[in-house]
Amino acid sequence: MADVYFIGAGPGDPELLTVKGRRLIAEADLVLYAGSLVPAQVVAGAGPNARVADSAPMSLDETHALMAETVASGGTVARVHTGDPSLYGAIREQIALLDEAGITYEVVPGVTAGFAAAAAAGRSYTVPEVTQTLIFTRLEGRTPVPEGERLRKLAAHGSAMCIYLSAGDPEGVQAELLAGGLAESTLVVMAFRVGWPDEKLVETELGGLAETARANGFTRQTVFLVLPGQGREDGGKARSLLYDKDFKHMYRA
Repeated sequence: MADVYFIGAGPGDPELLTVKGRRLIAEADLVLYAGSLVPAQVVAGAGPNARVADSAPMSLDETHALMAETVASGGTVARVHTGDPSLYGAIREQIALLDEAGITYEVVPGVTAGFAAAAAAGRSYTVPEVTQTLIFTRLEGRTPVPEGERLRKLAAHGSAMCIYLSAGDPEGVQAELLAGGLAESTLVVMAFRVGWPDEKLVETELGGLAETARANGFTRQTVFLVLPGQGREDGGKARSLLYDKDFKHMYRA
């Protein structure tokens, strides 16, 4: 049993929280959640005597002090993050402080917005003979991006991409992807607040990415799914061999 549990809350839909995550929230003495990104409904299952606190206005030192205080008094902490904690989850610095204090922890995975968006759109990132690779990345902003991971360099692979934390500069996203060699006709799915009640998904082509994003007011909390070879003209012709009647494997004669 750990003192602190980092819990992936999923993209917003309370029903996309794992069974384990829900149980740990119900058992915790302190439920500390990022209220700017995690809906209150996700932590509504906290126990009647639990302290529920929004970490959005807090600094790293303040959140750590609150967790350490709870653990020192014999309690457990559910530290609830949006999506999956391993992806843009800012858990490394929190874990470093816990290690220094000798506080034990466990990370409980969650559904990240990129996968929830693909599910909501009914799209697959991988397509036989088109792309078998998915790149999660972001446009450079206040947080710098290594030179080798610039968007145009990643786009040059022609792989499927899921772009986070970049909705504030859709023109930059479009320009970088085009500079990387992707065709203007490349399918792009924009997913705004996926999993929330006001979720909105819009499909467009790369050549109209910025205009479409601006027209829909997608300036934050939006992920871009870049899906080469999956335009409307594809018609779903590319198919996996797994269920082909002529494909033999150990479970099929």
